[in-house]
Amino acid sequence: MYLGKVVGNVVCSVQNDALIGRTLLLVKRLPRGPIVVAVDAVGVGPGETVYVCRGKEAAFPFLPREVPTEATVVAIVDPLKADPLGK
Repeated sequence: MYLGKVVGNVVCSVQNDALIGRTLLLVKRLPRGPIVVAVDAVGVGPGETVYVCRGKEAAFPFLPREVPTEATVVAIVDPLKADPLGK
């Protein structure tokens, strides 16, 4: 699992029945990683920072229906401000 930023979406004219109605997103791994196609499980928008789950666990948010995915957006990350002093 990792943080990513939504940089676009994918439109498919032909797809597996389990993907009908699902949004496919282009997500760039942060801070400087590759771009992957991920199924949206939370209703995210472009430019948002998200939490991505990969591997067989990526299909878990859609159970009991089996969805063929290698990556799924499972959370939207709120803006954070790091403070090393804990203030």
